Amino acid sequence: VDKDALDAQVKERKIQEAAEKAQHERFAHDMKKNDKLMCLLEERQKNEIKDINKALSEFHKNCQRPETRREFDLNDPQALKKDRPARVSDDDPRCTISSMQKFMGEDLNCDQRMKFQKEQIREWSLQQQKDRKNALADQKLADDIYDKFRIELDRKIMEEQRKEEESRRVVCEATKTFNRIQAAELDHKNELEKAQKKKDDMDEITCLLRGDFLSENPEQAIGPCSKHPVLVDRWKGMNQEQLMAIRQFQKEQALEKERAREQERRRDAEWDRQRLQAARVQLLWERHQQRQGRVQRQDLDVRNAELSQEQKAKNIYLKEEEYSNIPTEEFYAQFNTTTR
Repeated sequence: VDKDALDAQVKERKIQEAAEKAQHERFAHDMKKNDKLMCLLEERQKNEIKDINKALSEFHKNCQRPETRREFDLNDPQALKKDRPARVSDDDPRCTISSMQKFMGEDLNCDQRMKFQKEQIREWSLQQQKDRKNALADQKLADDIYDKFRIELDRKIMEEQRKEEESRRVVCEATKTFNRIQAAELDHKNELEKAQKKKDDMDEITCLLRGDFLSENPEQAIGPCSKHPVLVDRWKGMNQEQLMAIRQFQKEQALEKERAREQERRRDAEWDRQRLQAARVQLLWERHQQRQGRVQRQDLDVRNAELSQEQKAKNIYLKEEEYSNIPTEEFYAQFNTTTR
């Protein structure tokens, strides 16, 4: 087993895990920042709505007091204390038709009264239109701010997804390059081993052919003294048993070499299996990341839809509250009839 390559893979995997952890932490920090910005915008919107309601209450209190109403004299609790005689003079404005004090054509201040009433109605209408325009402008500004924030949030999410895909692509390219380099190194090593083995075999064959071992010279096996009459390294004559033992030993060597080759093939197969398994794990991890990205986008779409529904409901509520303070057609009809 190539321990250096395995250690390099473990080190690369740790570096990759550290990079992924840093990326997740950065993404979590951005999410916290976006949540804080969302809370600030919501707080600002609540404050704006509170200010609008406060201004509306101040308007009701200052410009729509009960004593400014046309029918206040009918509901005035101090009416009896303020009451005067039925007639003070001939031009008393309290003398209506039922009092039989003033008849058609005898109202000398009719033009001024009608002009004053029209001017007062016009001022009320202009004030209400101005308040409504201001409320609509504030609401439009809040909607624009919210839309900009949502667009910025979507852009950041897309940028994070693009960076994540780019990092995965870089990791895959680095893994492929490392595997190619490792395979090339293995092939080069095998070629060098084969070339060295071939050279050693050729040197051994040349040495045997040129030496005295295969020369068939019986004199070279004779020793110089009687203690060693035969030189073992030069003796050529062997019996059948010795030849069979040598052949058996050669067969065992061939089997041992075959087993070594089989172990080498198994080691190569195991290495290929590990590479395929690593590629399969990488593919599963990428699919898992894609599924998580789709789930996050779906959650974000659901959240955006909910926020849009809440915004629409708030708009409808504000519009209904505005329109409830505007005089109706029945009020105008009754007012015109009374003035006539």
